Amino acid sequence: AVPRTRILATGGASHNKKILQVLSDVFNAPVYTIDTANSACLGSAYRAIHGLVAETNMSLADVVKLAPEPRLAVTPAAGAEELYRPLLKRYAELEKKVIYNPASSC
Repeated sequence: AVPRTRILATGGASHNKKILQVLSDVFNAPVYTIDTANSACLGSAYRAIHGLVAETNMSLADVVKLAPEPRLAVTPAAGAEELYRPLLKRYAELEKKVIYNPASSC
């Protein structure tokens, strides 16, 4: 995982601990949720606010500080990184191949 990475899960799937655990294991990062209605809209709403205050040089991090405090839902399982790291590397290689040469077959 990238240092200090965390995942914020929203919407209906954020209520399913098994889905959250897979996200956490694959990306080797803790997963947080927010208990608020229509939480899936929050990201775009905060980006819109950030755009409105762009001339003030307020960072997105400062804008997001207004958000409800997320709660920790799950953390990566022991050994998951060893399983998923090579798979993520392979996925990135295949994605790169498709992006830079879409006519090629994987």
